[in-house]
Amino acid sequence: MKIAIIGTGNLGKSIAKGLITNNAITSLYLTKRNLDGIAEFDGYKNVFLTTDNKEAVKNSDVLIFAVQPAHFEQILEDIKPILTEKHVLISTITGFLIPKIEEKVGADKFIIRAMPNTAIAVGKSMTCLCSNEQGKKRIQLAEAIFNRLGHSLAIPESQMQAATVVCASGIAFWMRLIRATTQAAIQLGFDAKEAQELAMYTSEGAANLLITNENHPEEEIDRVTTPQGCTIEGLNEMEHKGLSSSLIQGMVASFNKINNIKKEQI
Repeated sequence: MKIAIIGTGNLGKSIAKGLITNNAITSLYLTKRNLDGIAEFDGYKNVFLTTDNKEAVKNSDVLIFAVQPAHFEQILEDIKPILTEKHVLISTITGFLIPKIEEKVGADKFIIRAMPNTAIAVGKSMTCLCSNEQGKKRIQLAEAIFNRLGHSLAIPESQMQAATVVCASGIAFWMRLIRATTQAAIQLGFDAKEAQELAMYTSEGAANLLITNENHPEEEIDRVTTPQGCTIEGLNEMEHKGLSSSLIQGMVASFNKINNIKKEQI
């Protein structure tokens, strides 16, 4: 694939690393106003660094935009004259809706929004995708790209706000749960490094059990609980203290905050 990343900041660099590592490119153009910030990519085969967005667009088929929201409209206006029927536009810009992109470049373009999370830096992002009507013809292409950087799921644009809470903010929520597990392990006698190692790899194992076995969490819980055992004792105490309800309420509060911010911007 001939891909360009327009605006190679932290997110753009993470995407670039994933694409290069997984040999997912025929060519890769990386743009940035100051090329010193992406000098680490200089010398990679078929990777080109440039300050010229138009050069990157002309030489690429898939355009991944990872710029600041304030710059996105001007960039779209600048490149509109050189966009062709082959170009697929993938925006990672939060809050910049598809109808607004269509206003700038036309509804006849393949337009896709992608919402990865910070785990994209280690190839483990949960990336949500949505598209305009024309973009549905290229959504599998976007899935192929982001599945090399973790896992992807196509959803309606109306669910992207909720997906931000579950997947993007969700990284922070899971970090807090891992931190709490680490603190408990320290109280139970492990040193801090050991405690965090136990918490991290146990949480990774739990997620992989669900991914591999395709089970509901309760099915895996049943495998480790026994009558009058220590696991069910701990689970019940956590629920008495409101573990599940607190997590649900926190995610709903986060979602409400996003919606309030959105209303203020309208």
